[in-house]
Amino acid sequence: MKKALFIDRDGTILVEPADEQIDSFEKFQFVPGAIGALTFLRKHTDYEFVMVSNQDGLGTDSYPEADFWPTHNLMLSVLKGEGVEFDDMLIDRSFPEDNLPTRKPGTAMLTQYMNGDYDLSQCYVIGDRATDAKLAENLGCKSFILNDVMTWDKVKELIFAGERSAEVKRTTKETDIFVSVNLDGNGKSDICTGLGFFDHMLEQIAKHGQIDLTIRCNGDLHVDEHHTIEDTALALGECLLKALGDKRGIERYGYCLPMDDCLCQVALDFGGRPWLVWDAEFHREKVGEMPTEMFLHFFKSLSDASKMNLNIKAEGQNEHHKIEGIFKALARAIRMAVRRDIEHFTLPSSKGTL
Repeated sequence: MKKALFIDRDGTILVEPADEQIDSFEKFQFVPGAIGALTFLRKHTDYEFVMVSNQDGLGTDSYPEADFWPTHNLMLSVLKGEGVEFDDMLIDRSFPEDNLPTRKPGTAMLTQYMNGDYDLSQCYVIGDRATDAKLAENLGCKSFILNDVMTWDKVKELIFAGERSAEVKRTTKETDIFVSVNLDGNGKSDICTGLGFFDHMLEQIAKHGQIDLTIRCNGDLHVDEHHTIEDTALALGECLLKALGDKRGIERYGYCLPMDDCLCQVALDFGGRPWLVWDAEFHREKVGEMPTEMFLHFFKSLSDASKMNLNIKAEGQNEHHKIEGIFKALARAIRMAVRRDIEHFTLPSSKGTL
């Protein structure tokens, strides 16, 4: 089945000025990264390019005929010079108050893409407004809404190399755990294990790893903390491994950071061979509600389930700082290791497998 990128114009390809009218060459400016991303996607994917744009009244260039929009035609000419041409251009020129079904987020302009020839679940709307996200929802496809985090470079990567998210549910007689991970997120977390300090440490993985992380654990805390901590590590490790997919293009390796009196070093390799080197001592029985003897056990279980080589060292006096520094260093190491280079999209291994 065919696939398409439904791409907005103003605010997405061209910078939209304050008065929302690109009616002069002085206002003509491409959104940073747009030309390079569109060129790359045109060259390296089989998506059709469809421009879908709302224009007020006679259009943002204030000319009565679409073929006499100087800035629009200049945009098309520049893009064509970079190998980018649109397979279709759908431009609604009604006023917002007309409330016509052709106007985004209405889908009346797009009926030809809803007849079964296109796999809409694999199509994307790329825009800059809530109406673009709603259009995607109405079409039954996904959306990328440009902002400070979701740049054209990120859109290019995710469309070409795929989104990296996974879910794992692990249920035993001792724990019931749900974990979801988005390796290409922005650090959002929703974590509840019943252990406040443990939750705080897991939040560091999301925040400093720039991954979206949800963890829900209902464990037998009336017995002790062991099963909750161990099983959470196993589920999280399995989820990371699943989200990494075939690992093509990743940096693979990751690094260290100081925290007040402590120096915490975490080096890792998503090479498919689990191993833990642990060089950290703790002299308190607990930090918060978390037994310090479980720190090593958590990282051993995480390493085993994610098939990660993990080398951890921590020096310092403050026990809280040491373990928090380790979790932050782990997060930074993960962030480094999962970064992808789509210009060199190969498996980072001389053996040909990870």
